[in-house]
Amino acid sequence: MSFDPMAAAVDWLDAYRAGDIETILGMYAEDAVISCGCGGMKTITGREGRRAYWTNRLIDYPASRLDNLQQSGEGALISYVVREGLVSAVLTFDNVGLVSSHTCGPTN
Repeated sequence: MSFDPMAAAVDWLDAYRAGDIETILGMYAEDAVISCGCGGMKTITGREGRRAYWTNRLIDYPASRLDNLQQSGEGALISYVVREGLVSAVLTFDNVGLVSSHTCGPTN
């Protein structure tokens, strides 16, 4: 991997915190899959699915501060604060540095 997955995860959270949906969407590979357990388990695929997910996510679960960041296999585990508490996400990246999978849910 010729990029830093930790830095990519921080960039992802910065775009999320800024509410910059275009930057967020540009960070995902075309075939990326999002598995989200916030507000009920859901799986999101496709460009329009990701746009709808992020449009709602920015309204329902705006992110504030970083809580934790760790290496996780070929990606990063990032925890951050939302209104309802703490959320953890595992971001996996493809060989060009785009998010290939994103799994998240509330941290108990």
